[in-house]
Formats: sequence, C-alpha cells, structure tokens
Amino acid sequence: MRPAGHGRSSARARVLVSDPVTTVQAMGNSSAASLYRCADCGWRATKWSGRCGGCQAWGTVEQAATPALSRTRLSVRATDRLAPDRAVPITKVDARAASARPTGLGELDRVLGGGLVPGAVVLLAGEPGVGKSTLLLEAGALVSRTGPVLYVTGEESAAQVRLRADRIGALGDNLYIAAETDLAAVLAQVDAVQPVLLIVDSVQTVVAPGVDGTPGGVTQIREVTAALMAVAKQRSLSTVLVGHVTKDGAIAGPRALEHLVDVVLHFEGDRHAQLRMVRALKNRYGPTDEVGCFELGETGLTGLDDPSGLFISPHAGHVPGTCLTVTLEGRRPLIAEVQTLVAPSAGAEIPPRRVTAGLDSARVSMVIAVLQRRADVKLGRQDVFAATIGGVRLAEPAVDLAIALALASAAADLSVAGPVVAVGEVGLAGEVRRIPGVARRIAEAQRLGFRRAIVPAGWASERGGPDAEGRGLPARTLTDVREVTSVKEAIAAALGG
Repeated sequence: MRPAGHGRSSARARVLVSDPVTTVQAMGNSSAASLYRCADCGWRATKWSGRCGGCQAWGTVEQAATPALSRTRLSVRATDRLAPDRAVPITKVDARAASARPTGLGELDRVLGGGLVPGAVVLLAGEPGVGKSTLLLEAGALVSRTGPVLYVTGEESAAQVRLRADRIGALGDNLYIAAETDLAAVLAQVDAVQPVLLIVDSVQTVVAPGVDGTPGGVTQIREVTAALMAVAKQRSLSTVLVGHVTKDGAIAGPRALEHLVDVVLHFEGDRHAQLRMVRALKNRYGPTDEVGCFELGETGLTGLDDPSGLFISPHAGHVPGTCLTVTLEGRRPLIAEVQTLVAPSAGAEIPPRRVTAGLDSARVSMVIAVLQRRADVKLGRQDVFAATIGGVRLAEPAVDLAIALALASAAADLSVAGPVVAVGEVGLAGEVRRIPGVARRIAEAQRLGFRRAIVPAGWASERGGPDAEGRGLPARTLTDVREVTSVKEAIAAALGG
C-alpha cells in the first residue's frame, strides 16, 4: 500500500527537478573554508604551521579565507554577449601596430629586438646596485623626446630621482616622475599623463589595496602585475617593470610572473667592475641570444659596441700563466684573457687552495685533474688561482683550453709563445673537442690584430662556409691556425712553439 498523497508529492518533485537550473550550490558548509597561506611564497595548507613548507620561513603562514565554490551555467543570451570578435586570416592582420620603437640606447635595442613594442610588458631584473634604475632613467629620457614618459618610483623620492637625472644628464620636459606605492594612485597617474612608456621601479614596492599579503609578497606581486598588464594591453602602452632577485639570482616573486610578461631581461655585472651586461631570458618579439654591453661610470651607462678591450690587460711583455680566448656572448664574440697563478701550498697537512674569479670553479677543477693525469702537469700540492679581466664571467666549455694552457704556462713558469688565442673544450680523456662558432671566433681575433690560434682539429669544415649568422668567411683570412687533438699537443704548441 502506498501512503496517500505520495503520487502528488512525486509529481511535485518531478516538476521541481525539471525546472531550468542556473546555479548549483556548493556542497558542504556555506561558510568560507579555512585555508592558510604563506605571505612570502604563496604555499598553502589546510592547517596552520609555524614554518612554511615551501620556503621554510618562520612566522609567515597566515589564515586566508576562500569563498565557497559554485558552478554557474551561462544562459544562451549570456553566451551571445560574450561572443569574441570575428576571426580573420593571418595575412590580413596589420602587423604595423606591433612594430618596435627604438629607445635610443643601441645596446638595449639590440637585446629587445629593435626597441619596445606598444603594449609589451618587460620585466628587468638584477641585483641591487647593478644599475637598473640608471639604465631605465636614461632610456626614459631618450623616449620622452617622442612622447610623455611616466617613471613611477616606489623606492626613492622624486627629489632623489632628480639628483640622479642631473648627474647622468637624463632630463626632459616630457619625463614625469611620481613617487607612488599604491596601485590605484599609479593607475590614476597613467590616466593623467597618458604616457607612451610606463616605468615602475619596482613592482615589489607597489601595493594593491584589498588584496591579502605583505608588500612584495607573492599574492601582491601577482595582482599588481596582472593589473598593470591589463592597462598596457588596453592602451597599447609599453611598460617596463623592475624586479628584485633572490640570493641565488632568481627573480623574486612567483614563477608565473615570468610567464605573464612578454620580455624578461636580466641586468648583471660585478659591482666592483665597470662592465654591465643585459641579456634576454625570454622575448616574444625578438631573439634571446643577444647581449648588450654597457660601461658604468660617474655619468651613467655608456653603450659598448666593441667591449673586448675591457677584458685584456696591457702586458709590457709576455707573462707566464696568461692566455687569450674568444667567448660567445649570445651572437657576439668577445676576446677575453684568462690569468692563472700557481704557488706552493702552505704545508703538507693543509689542503691546496683552488680560488676562481669569473670562471666556473667546477670546470677549473676538472681541467686541473686532466692536466695532472693526461699531460703530466704537477699541480697536486700547488695552490691554484684563476681569474678573468674586467669582471667578465666565462662559463662556456670553449674556455677550457685557454684555462689549461694558462695553468701549464704558470706551472712551468714559461710564457705562451707570442699572442695566442686558444678555444676548445677539454674532455676527461685529455682530448680537445670541437665547439660551435670557431670561424667566427677566429675572425674576431684577427679583426683585433691576432694572427695565431690553437683550435680543435676538424674545424676546417667551417672554412668558406657560412657561420651562425649566415656570413661566409673566406679560407684565406684564417691563417696561422694550429689544430690539436689533445691537451698535451696543445701545450707543446703553445709553450714549445
């Protein structure tokens, strides 16, 4: 027997279920669920912890409320309102709107691929004191000759920026300075100035009101960057954001920050040297194998079209323990000098010292081991010091042969016979391996007046053929080149003539 009224209840239930559903409430409690998040790195957990499980920092985990989830099914009319613009063939798209505009700094334009693209967001990162603000202030002053430029500083006052501008000569009536740290105030300045270039120094100092997290934290950086990117795309406004780096050299903030922006540049250099280099880690509008070279002085940054002279010391005569090499920084070949010094260790009980500056310490240790086992160069009980000139860092394997020849020269107290340029990778078996771009390296050495080189055997296939940039190098220009197959043969060619 069915209870009375059961049929009416079932029919009413069927009617209710058959009604159109627009929103389905989330299951569980309607109140916000508890969530704890690290203010520094964004690590999340459902329970509070005194130490972050991501960055291992203490006292940074805070409670953050998360709204209840809901599922929304859009009506047909709402979908119609969100319909995108009609797709067009790619051949009919006008590419002139995305043409790069030069900044006036030739070395910076080289790395950017010709200049700044309207609507592009560029992230410039570097260590404190390397010259990021100076570089952008000079670029802003040059761009201001063609239109208004807004320079937003969150780390200095407007008067402090003016003092630096006076010192480096970066002044202009169209260069506007605003000392702001509030995102709403920055956007209001953009509305008032209507710039063609926006510079924010730095993105870690700008705070988005109403967003959880400390200034410079992951959440704040993400929200600020997203807001500035939206403004840049809507207004076709070229935007440059200055970013800080961590102790290990990585860009501070969430990794998604590098994915959001269009271009990621890294500004680097030894603070005790004059050389500064800017290289592209990501570039949607140009190559990523270019490098720009600057010289930092009291009057600012000066572009270096030919920086090789900074990396060679003027010797009065041939000095033991030195050797020249050619490194490739992006597409640009640079002549550099490797200097080494070998001295007896302080005592039998004290381990010998291995000190490097501007070179990869692991590769230097490997070359020392190869010299002892494969070339009979006694360095086991010797202190070894290896360095470069001018603050340049040589990390590519092509520098191995120059390091080996410099160490053999220092150990034997014999100078390399004549000005010799050595390039090649040294293997653990003592062999000298081929490297890319030998012809271009030799051509750069000869352009600077060097006529003798030691290179890996088999590089002759590059003669007369196009190099990496597609330029042919005639074989007659490549003279006095000694091909070697082993590091022992290279030492005999360099020290024994």
